Amino acid sequence: MAGRVQDKVALVTSGAGGVGQAAVRLLLAEGAKVMFTDVNEGDGQRLQAEWAAEFGQGNAGAQVVRFARQDVASADDWTRVMSEIEQAWGAPDIVINNAGILIAGDIENGSVEDFRRIMQVNAESVFLGTQAAVKAMKARGGSIVNMASVSSWLPIDGYAAYGASKAAVGAITRSAALHCRKQKLRISVNSLHPDGIWTPMTQSQAPGVPAKFMLFDPVKNPAGRACLPEQIASVLLFLASDESSAINGAEIRADGAILGVGL
Repeated sequence: MAGRVQDKVALVTSGAGGVGQAAVRLLLAEGAKVMFTDVNEGDGQRLQAEWAAEFGQGNAGAQVVRFARQDVASADDWTRVMSEIEQAWGAPDIVINNAGILIAGDIENGSVEDFRRIMQVNAESVFLGTQAAVKAMKARGGSIVNMASVSSWLPIDGYAAYGASKAAVGAITRSAALHCRKQKLRISVNSLHPDGIWTPMTQSQAPGVPAKFMLFDPVKNPAGRACLPEQIASVLLFLASDESSAINGAEIRADGAILGVGL
């Protein structure tokens, strides 16, 4: 099917990163107008130019994709970005809270400074982004998707703070979905929980691990763990589209059944 989010307005955080890039590109290909944000201004500006050329015609390209620098842990930045998107295209129909960081640290040796930073970027930003999205979507409705992780339930050795932050994302999502239901708002709020994703962030934590081991394929490499960003983007597209209108407050696993079979 083509045009699954035709003429919808979308906001994607960390849109210059691995999953973010794949999600923005797929949303544009399916007809959405997309604002993507990142702290990486260089890549953000470059990608905006590339996508404008690919998905737009001349000046029209700038009207289907826009980049804005954003610190997702800043309430002021959320206010500014929401104002920019509403001025450009109107209230967003889709908000994907995709930003996150990964810092190693077990419960014995991890620093409280790293814990606070991870919670700020991975969890507090989702609170701010979901809050801003609900306020913006109250009149027309929309879809909010929050990026979590299978580590919400399955401890990953050496990443205590990361798991805690992603569990918080799930809790924020469920609370927001209940609020929207009780307030009779036409807003769905769901979280997506992947296992490993083959992105530069993941690869930086596993130096020397070959792609053929990390990438999961049920036939060619059943021992693998990671999936590709494009696979996760496809799930994000479904949750962002009207096709998922019956789903609200759900924690969607994209983990290759790792939670069921264990590590």
